[in-house]
Amino acid sequence: MDVSATRGEAARGGLGTKERLVVVGGDAAGMSAASQARRLRGPDELEIVAFERGHFTSFSACGIPYWVGGDVDERDLLIARTPEEHRARGIDLRMRTEVTEIDVAAGRVRAREVDSGAETWTSYDKLVIATGARPVRPDMPGADAPGVHGVQTLDDGQALLDSLARARGRRAVVIGAGYIGVEMAEALIRRGYEVTVVDRGREPMSTLDPDMGRLVHRAMSGLGITMVGDAEVTAVLTGDDGRVRAVVTADAEYPADVVVLGIGVHPETALARAAGLPLGAHGGLLTDRAMRVRGHENIWAGGDCVEVLDLVSGQERHVPLGTHANKHGQIIGTNAGGGYATFPGVVGAAVSKVCDLEIARTGLREKDARRAGLRFETVTVESTSRAGYYPGAAPMTVKMIAEHRTGRLLGVQIVGREGAGKRVDVAAVALTAGLTVEQMTALDLGYAPPFSPVWDPVLVAARKAAAKVRDSTP
Repeated sequence: MDVSATRGEAARGGLGTKERLVVVGGDAAGMSAASQARRLRGPDELEIVAFERGHFTSFSACGIPYWVGGDVDERDLLIARTPEEHRARGIDLRMRTEVTEIDVAAGRVRAREVDSGAETWTSYDKLVIATGARPVRPDMPGADAPGVHGVQTLDDGQALLDSLARARGRRAVVIGAGYIGVEMAEALIRRGYEVTVVDRGREPMSTLDPDMGRLVHRAMSGLGITMVGDAEVTAVLTGDDGRVRAVVTADAEYPADVVVLGIGVHPETALARAAGLPLGAHGGLLTDRAMRVRGHENIWAGGDCVEVLDLVSGQERHVPLGTHANKHGQIIGTNAGGGYATFPGVVGAAVSKVCDLEIARTGLREKDARRAGLRFETVTVESTSRAGYYPGAAPMTVKMIAEHRTGRLLGVQIVGREGAGKRVDVAAVALTAGLTVEQMTALDLGYAPPFSPVWDPVLVAARKAAAKVRDSTP
């Protein structure tokens, strides 16, 4: 019998007081949970065992496009805490070890060492599932060919850089025009590649409404990126050497020496599904506000493998962002360590860039509001990042969505130059507080000509939205 299993069973059977917390997944949510639990309870009270199938822990996946593009010089700069640092804090971190089964009834997990294939069972008193998400890899010929890359882990980033070094030519195709697709397109341009982005949507950045996505399209074209919209890739063609040579749609063929998948991600919940744990409509684990898996007192889940409450629509969503994962980890670690904390939900705030064009959004898009059964008004305003007379003032477009009659803020999208993107945080706070656009007009925001016009662009949009709501209400 496995020694680790015996020790955990003894603790639960009253032969010892030490509990064991098992963590599946060694990135943001998992190791944040482990670290927070360790802060609250020492090694004499709580044994912590964490499993990670990859080579790295606690790294910034969001930084990979900037490493590939050369903005970040070294891979290790993206690592917040190494395995050795976690172990020094009293966490039994087992790298290159993949959990292959969760036995909920027996309170144990089966793990396999990736390199040796050796398997062991480890019991738990408390379990954290932080398995993350996996890149969507289309089901089509050639999708697994050498030279086709997803970008989710540091291993993925290194594999892409190695592939770029081996590529025969300088042509790249990015499939998908979401955050990762657009950021990788810019990274490849910076690497000197001729880049084509192919996406099913008419405009890039489907997290924006199409009229705002059109502004991003214009910026991508200005960088020399070819954007092909309303197109779906049907196959990846390979050459005699087996490597990718082209990407095919219904209407055209695009030569490629490397292909990057930027289609998005799915929650990595195969383990949870096999264990009979509850999943939502988007395939993510369902938890309560304390991040406990619903119906299971001693199992928590967080990060990209869970669904969260959208505070604006009231519906469950899958929002895979590092900000949420780290918060989930803190909350889980607090609860698993004997404290109490909750995660109320999200408003979907996100920011990205294409060269110097900043792209931000929070809350609902028009189609989200329709799907939620909400009636709404929209306004779009053009403004500048600074007072118009101050040097460096740059154009900015703000789109605001407000609920019909009540004027409740529903969503904001911003596209502009320096200083535009982080203005979305004002809207995120307003959404979290449930403010109306009328109430937003009274917000006391900082002002000086180098930072903003006397009426900040977000407040200009709020004034215009408030007037439209008033005019539309009998």
